Amino acid sequence: MKRNNIYTVQFRRKRKSLTDYRKRLKILSSNKLRLVVRKSLKNIQASIVMYDKKGDIVKVSSHSSSLKKFGWPYNTGNLPSAYLVGFLLGKKAKKIKLDNAILDIGLQKSIKGSRIYAVLSGALDAGLDIPHSKEVLPSKERISGTHISKYGQELKKDESKLKKQFSGYLKNNVEAENITKKFEEIKKHIDENQGK
Repeated sequence: MKRNNIYTVQFRRKRKSLTDYRKRLKILSSNKLRLVVRKSLKNIQASIVMYDKKGDIVKVSSHSSSLKKFGWPYNTGNLPSAYLVGFLLGKKAKKIKLDNAILDIGLQKSIKGSRIYAVLSGALDAGLDIPHSKEVLPSKERISGTHISKYGQELKKDESKLKKQFSGYLKNNVEAENITKKFEEIKKHIDENQGK
């Protein structure tokens, strides 16, 4: 703490490490809509947000829990569900004539091929124009859940490991090796219902 007579108290969100105001100012100075992606262990949320002096205005949003309405029985915190959240958001945005945005990941670490970039990939495939580098996007195999399917097939040999790793899947009576097929069904379902 400074030891002179004048001390400026920082904004509350900066003190609590919730907002990097320098980074936010750079993003806002572009005067473009933002694709805001936030993740937790079990869920992913994506929104297209417009800046306003009185507070940010959410134009359209999508949450991984809404995938269940389309019939997604798998985990809502993995790469395929992140992609589907981005795809759903992109379709909703195109419906209200929003075409472009810039990515805002906040204070989250930028990790190549992560769920954040899976959301971005989904939004791009839905038709949104978002500046990006193709190197950061996850591969099509990982997006469709091929890696989960292969791992599920490997673990079928050892039932104890299978029960430990895929207990949530077994509880919902779904098999890990069918995730790729279900992913394609849900993507087609979103495309048909949100594209109208």
